[in-house]
Amino acid sequence: MRVRMRCSPLIPWLVLASVLSSVIGLGEDLDWPLFGPPGTPIRLQESDLGLKKALLFAEERYNHGSNAIHLRRVSRLISANKQLVKGLRYTLTVELSNTQCKKSTMLRTCDFYPEPHKLKTEVCVFEVWDIPWQNTTTLLKQKCQPKADPEVRETNQVETSAVTQPVQPLELLGQFKEFMVKYKKVYSSQEEADRRLRIFHENLKVAEKLQALDQGSAEYGVTKFSDLTEEEFRSTYLNPLLSQWSLHRPMKAALPAKGPAPDSWDWRDHGAVSPVKNQGMCGSCWAFSVTGNIEGQWFLKNGALLSLSEQELVDCDGLDQACRGGLPSNAYEAIEKLGGLETETDYSYTGHKQSCGFTDKKVAAYINSSVELSKDEKEIAAWLAENGPVSVALNAFAMQFYKKGVSHPWKVFCNPWMIDHAVLLVGYGEQMESSMKIVIEHAQFGDMEFINKLMLRNGTPFWAIKNSWGEDYGEEGYYYLYRGSNACGINRMCSSAVVN
Repeated sequence: MRVRMRCSPLIPWLVLASVLSSVIGLGEDLDWPLFGPPGTPIRLQESDLGLKKALLFAEERYNHGSNAIHLRRVSRLISANKQLVKGLRYTLTVELSNTQCKKSTMLRTCDFYPEPHKLKTEVCVFEVWDIPWQNTTTLLKQKCQPKADPEVRETNQVETSAVTQPVQPLELLGQFKEFMVKYKKVYSSQEEADRRLRIFHENLKVAEKLQALDQGSAEYGVTKFSDLTEEEFRSTYLNPLLSQWSLHRPMKAALPAKGPAPDSWDWRDHGAVSPVKNQGMCGSCWAFSVTGNIEGQWFLKNGALLSLSEQELVDCDGLDQACRGGLPSNAYEAIEKLGGLETETDYSYTGHKQSCGFTDKKVAAYINSSVELSKDEKEIAAWLAENGPVSVALNAFAMQFYKKGVSHPWKVFCNPWMIDHAVLLVGYGEQMESSMKIVIEHAQFGDMEFINKLMLRNGTPFWAIKNSWGEDYGEEGYYYLYRGSNACGINRMCSSAVVN
């Protein structure tokens, strides 16, 4: 359901910045990109200080939850890695063995039993999530089994040493079956179906955490991406090139809007936005963002709303990388060099790179140049209302499990420097639905004093964002994001074509 507008008067950069700010003088600017994109596992040495902290925490949590008489400690580190994913996530494969210390004692040193049969060694896999800037550490996973083999082979694939997965509850199986039917999911084997069920289960937990921590009115849950790991989702549907700031070419600054932004605006109400499209399993969001912008610009200058070809950019833009990502700034330049865009009908979308089939005889729309907008959200709103839909990019962390409402993730979970998805900003406003329900309830009892106070409050300000994942995503293909706090880096890369 479309959000109505009312007119009325856990991140890696922050982890590292918070640790290093006192050393290199970063001050309060904790968003500065210090390292490369997160998500890649890093193999750790035993001397790593963060690893030592994670091991001690895992030991403590294990012993706290154990009914054993004796304390158990890590007797051998098999493998360890960490990922910069919404904090520092450590994956540890270790051997735990009995010490001679009872839990009731308070000894500083606890030696292991010299007799092997008393050690009762287990092989355990722990996942520890550390958020240093919040001074919080959480045990995400603990799986242990008795050590059976004479020697455990060292491996980076630590999860393969976990215990066999327990039988899933009927409620979960029902949810997964409903998901498969709704989104027409078919898997190649029973093993693959079992794997997707496990991923689905883990994603339900992630969606629950998103729901609990969201500051807006968003609802998170099962979506068509619920059987994908975070890494699969990022590599298939997102655009890693957007956060590589060294690749961005300078763009001419847009002239500021002539007047202030109205209280709300939506270009869908003015005929400048084509229907929602679907990029498929191809990281071509950059092409959809740019063509959406040009469709709006062409409409405002010529009065005709055309559906323009993204496939032309995927095939013919030599500056970008087709389904492996691209930059709007490059796409504008490629369109200028090509001479324009064909329509979707003449050059239809396939979702994979082909040889370039562009012909200038079929050009339906052209551009003269492109501009970059201000990074101030009020100025962006004013420019949008005056000049048309805007190509933007954002951090898509919260989008995988988004269903409806105004999404407002914590900044630490949606780092504004780690933008990885290009979309189209088509409008903005305030969400008043929940407040209006309260007004109606109190009106029944004649509580006018309460109603008058409530009506003086502002609603939840939002950006209306046209996505490119089909109409079965979000709110009929749209994502609504909180406006006013530069949420998820929505202000970092705003641009538009210019049609004279």
